[in-house]
Amino acid sequence: MEISAHGRLEVRITAADVGKRVSVRRLSDPGVPGEKFTDTVGVLASWDDGVLLITRKSGETVHIPESSLVAGKVVPAAPARRRGPAASYEELAHVATRAWRPVESERLGEWELRAASGFTRRANSALPLGDPGMPLPAALDAVRRWYGDRGLPAYVQTATGAEGTQELLCAELERLGWVREVSAEMWIGALAPVADLAEGAGVVLSREADEAWLGRYQRKGVSEVALKVLGSGPSVWFATVAGAAGEPPAAIGRCVVDGRWAGFAAVEVDPALRRQGLATRVMAALARRALDEGASAAWLQVETENAGARGLYAGMGFAAHHAYHHYREPETPDTTGAGR
Repeated sequence: MEISAHGRLEVRITAADVGKRVSVRRLSDPGVPGEKFTDTVGVLASWDDGVLLITRKSGETVHIPESSLVAGKVVPAAPARRRGPAASYEELAHVATRAWRPVESERLGEWELRAASGFTRRANSALPLGDPGMPLPAALDAVRRWYGDRGLPAYVQTATGAEGTQELLCAELERLGWVREVSAEMWIGALAPVADLAEGAGVVLSREADEAWLGRYQRKGVSEVALKVLGSGPSVWFATVAGAAGEPPAAIGRCVVDGRWAGFAAVEVDPALRRQGLATRVMAALARRALDEGASAAWLQVETENAGARGLYAGMGFAAHHAYHHYREPETPDTTGAGR
């Protein structure tokens, strides 16, 4: 916090600082036990009608009455990661979308509209990497029409917590009634240490997701559309560890190699066989193949609530780079009686 020459805390931010990363201290809500002050760090998304809206790294939006401010200042962007590969948000966003392609896409300025018959939000959401070429309300109307024409709910995928992410867009979506349904994180790390974690005994690699692999995959009843999404990407590999005779595989995984990046997904283990190192064996085998193809860095996506996976990946040297979120279109009353 900023302290004046007289030893007093000072508010050194104004509405002109919207879009900047700030740190503020405010009086805690009356009647709430605990500390007298609450500190918040994030991007100042707006300052209207006496209320500050700050978007934290996690994507959480905090509303703060200016009358409760005790101190505030603009702070530099979060320090660069000290381990693992250097990467921008934009680079990772492009790599991730190439690894999980929709069956249909269309450009809206610098946004990409993606659809795959509803198979996963990632393949059925608008990816806003730049200017849509029109004011935001008009762009969101176009997004809703495009997905409505396909019988799908409209989603916009955003990110927070790194340089170049979309805290301001998140705040504007919430102001317009869009609802954040799902949040997860993109983690990155060096690839070679993953390859060295385990031997590849018993791990079979294939270019296609066969019936055995699909038997372990968590999404049941996989359609032709889903198979196209699973098989999409510059260089796709599927890993399988056989299970007992007549049973689904003990473990599976998927990896997409794209230049220097190897992206891991669908790493799943028979619940009865967890904590036996099977996930590590699968990822190590895939990592060695990716190294053979020239990759040196790795990424994966993990849900914020999945403590087991987060512990596993942290032990492999991965760390969070940014959070990403899916915002669903607001519900609108049907005044025609015809439905959507």
